[in-house]
Amino acid sequence: MWLNRSAILFQLSYKDRTNFDVLKLVCEKHKMSTEFFIQKAIGWALREYAKTNPKAVRSFVAQTVLMPLSKKEALKNLS
Repeated sequence: MWLNRSAILFQLSYKDRTNFDVLKLVCEKHKMSTEFFIQKAIGWALREYAKTNPKAVRSFVAQTVLMPLSKKEALKNLS
């Protein structure tokens, strides 16, 4: 579980250099996990990328079935 969480979070500090395709892939792969820390990581990673590209994150969240915690965390700072 911790390795999967690390895979989701590894681009956190990349900002505009984030490979969003990779981020979407790992989020898709783990989106139905019941692990709290995985869901929190998905939301955190998306929330951080939203600071650079809010439109892309909004679109991804709208088109992807995410667990409520991930969705809430991803959209936390977007109004």
